[in-house]
Amino acid sequence: MRYLRQEELQKVTLMTILQIEHTISSYEIWKKAFDNDPINRKKSGVKRYQIYRLNDNPHCVVIDLYFGNVEDTQNTLKALQKFWPNVPSNIMTNPKTRILDVVESMDI
Repeated sequence: MRYLRQEELQKVTLMTILQIEHTISSYEIWKKAFDNDPINRKKSGVKRYQIYRLNDNPHCVVIDLYFGNVEDTQNTLKALQKFWPNVPSNIMTNPKTRILDVVESMDI
């Protein structure tokens, strides 16, 4: 088995995902704030997004923001980290993030 070096891995990365998880009090209130798009997702380089709710905890939301490159991903994360302290706690709390590289994707 051969492992890819970092520079090889960057060449095969299909997309980069900024995954965000946080606690919400009401999905309807949170979704309205999300739809207001305070960071201008399109201008930030977001190509698509997916929203999930945990099956066993409706007060937890996970968002995947898909980007074409890691620079846009990192810049958006920085913008969100500046924005989040101003968000009222009745909308969301405790944001957790991670950056993921999509290296394979297949519909079966």
